[in-house]
Amino acid sequence: MNNRQVITSQVMLPHQANQAGNVHGGEIMKLMDTAAGAVAVKYAKSNCVTARVDELQFHLPIFVGALVTCTATVVYVGSSSMEVFVNVEAEDLESNNGPQKALSAYFTMVAMGRNGRPQRVPEYTPATEEELKFFEEAKARRAHHKSAKEA
Repeated sequence: MNNRQVITSQVMLPHQANQAGNVHGGEIMKLMDTAAGAVAVKYAKSNCVTARVDELQFHLPIFVGALVTCTATVVYVGSSSMEVFVNVEAEDLESNNGPQKALSAYFTMVAMGRNGRPQRVPEYTPATEEELKFFEEAKARRAHHKSAKEA
């Protein structure tokens, strides 16, 4: 899974939050997009752009001082696009509480050639039951989006 996963972490700072210390959702979304982009480039070995963000789910608030860790994993590959699942965990570094799931989302990333057009990406075959589960769910989401777009 080496070239299909990137993990990034950052401590949340006051300039990323409102007056009550809650980190802005957009700040977290930016971290997620950066992680999704990094793993897409790592997998495709080319520039990649965000084409879609699906099912963004906030599970709990994140506060100033928390360590936020984004784990981005390529879970599906089409001809020029990849679906990346990004899971975000937040950890209060001053307590003994471990990391907690804060939010998650699916990003569709498209590999772009130097000519500015989508380009093919390496094929991907799931190797484990968990990978196959993510792959099949992504395939179903893709079919749903395609039928909704055609309607």
